[in-house]
Amino acid sequence: MTGAVGAGRTGDAGTGDAGTGAGADSHACTGSPAGAGSHAGAGSRSRTAAGPEGAFGLDTLVRMQRRRSAPDQDAGQPLSLPDGMTAPLGWDAVAVPDRLGPLVVPRLPRVGCVYADGSQWWWIVPSDSDYALPWPSPARYTTGAMVTGTARLIHRPAGTVPYTPPIPLYLALCRVTGTAPDWSRASSA
Repeated sequence: MTGAVGAGRTGDAGTGDAGTGAGADSHACTGSPAGAGSHAGAGSRSRTAAGPEGAFGLDTLVRMQRRRSAPDQDAGQPLSLPDGMTAPLGWDAVAVPDRLGPLVVPRLPRVGCVYADGSQWWWIVPSDSDYALPWPSPARYTTGAMVTGTARLIHRPAGTVPYTPPIPLYLALCRVTGTAPDWSRASSA
């Protein structure tokens, strides 16, 4: 298999010679530790052929596009997580008017980190929880959990994960605002 892959990349009839064509990548499928998609030497050429080790998944491409097209939120600073919390999925925030916060809490199976700034409650959710999900007004989704004022932590969950599950939060917000969930609305053809 190495010769076939090497031949396809080097263009040198299966020799896998790094001195011709794009042969610097012929080691990628040899099973050697240096060939696991990385380039062994500083003098290696950059990859010119697409291969499985250079492919991006759909989730990665969506995140890259969303980050690229996200509006600048230069006003404010991101909410910081409490000590000992880890956010393996990144974190964004959903801002809710403070009058709605107490109505949402009993409807949730789990409440993650919640912050308050005097007029709003900020719920920590995993990054990209707004993808294909329009949050009901007056809730506001904030990429990067950017806040303009001083928000203080009012709820810290047990454990090390700061997230409120986004779908139950979305449904609770739809319920308290009298908004039909997006997927239950009639679609027009």
